[in-house]
Amino acid sequence: MISPPGIADIHSAAARLSGLIVETPLIESPELNNRFGARILFKPETLQRTGSFKFRGAYNKLSSLSAEERARGVVAFSSGNHAQGVAAAAAMFGVRAVIAMPADAPAMKVGNVRKMGAEVIIFDRVRDDRTAVVRSYVEKGMVLVPPYDDPAIIAGQGTIGLELMRQARALGVSLDAVVVPCGGGGLSSGISIAVKDVPPGTAVWAVEPEYFDDTRRSLIKGARVSNAPGHTSICDALLVAEPGAITFEINRKNLAGAIAVSDKAVAQAMRDAMACLKLVVEPGGCVGLAALSSGEIDLAGKCIAVVLSGGNVDLSTYAEIIAAS
Repeated sequence: MISPPGIADIHSAAARLSGLIVETPLIESPELNNRFGARILFKPETLQRTGSFKFRGAYNKLSSLSAEERARGVVAFSSGNHAQGVAAAAAMFGVRAVIAMPADAPAMKVGNVRKMGAEVIIFDRVRDDRTAVVRSYVEKGMVLVPPYDDPAIIAGQGTIGLELMRQARALGVSLDAVVVPCGGGGLSSGISIAVKDVPPGTAVWAVEPEYFDDTRRSLIKGARVSNAPGHTSICDALLVAEPGAITFEINRKNLAGAIAVSDKAVAQAMRDAMACLKLVVEPGGCVGLAALSSGEIDLAGKCIAVVLSGGNVDLSTYAEIIAAS
């Protein structure tokens, strides 16, 4: 078992990323505060480089490689946001990047990856094993950059936790909970390490799409479980088979729990983000806001931080969701 990252690793990642990332602010909406009876502080990683938090982990991973490893090039698999993060980081280091992406990935994400100079391999999300798709490149010597189950990736995502806790202190508030989107668990695990390092014991909640709640069910069972096949969700960024091995070990120690939200709730959250925060948030990036309506988090009189993890959504899809009543 690879050792998980610690708080020192997250601070080191923050130093590497200094000057390269956007320190996304904490913002709030009086309307949403009134609706939920709480102070809700949103961290919009939609405004981050490449439009999601993924650049943080990707750059930290590539910066941890030796010059010889980078010279061999990097390979990754992703539905889009990790792909863009890896492509951007690879371009900055001047190394070759090959990214395997599912055929149903949003066209915007595929196009952005190609614009940044990475080679794209299309595969079938249901029929193909994504690790098998990239295996030949790894066997040829290219370095695999995993989407979440890697200490350097987790540490990079954890820099969000450092920022939001520091920003909350600057506002003079103590956070009762932090609510985080969850696919493979890299974001939630990294943030949880940073949050749990600071008193007074802020709770961290992970949020997943309905039918893709492998982390929620794994936490209940105490061991990793997989999602049943045959389901779909508009949250393309969060559709994984099971939690990562490293991320789950961190999450089961640090999380207060995990919540599953329906596509209908996510769509409403996207409309709320547009109407109340004036932000374009992709479905997977909006599950934390959707979870506030679930009744599973104690909100009354509390101060809650919600991570909006990405804003890369095809305009046609976004327009359809926003226009629906």
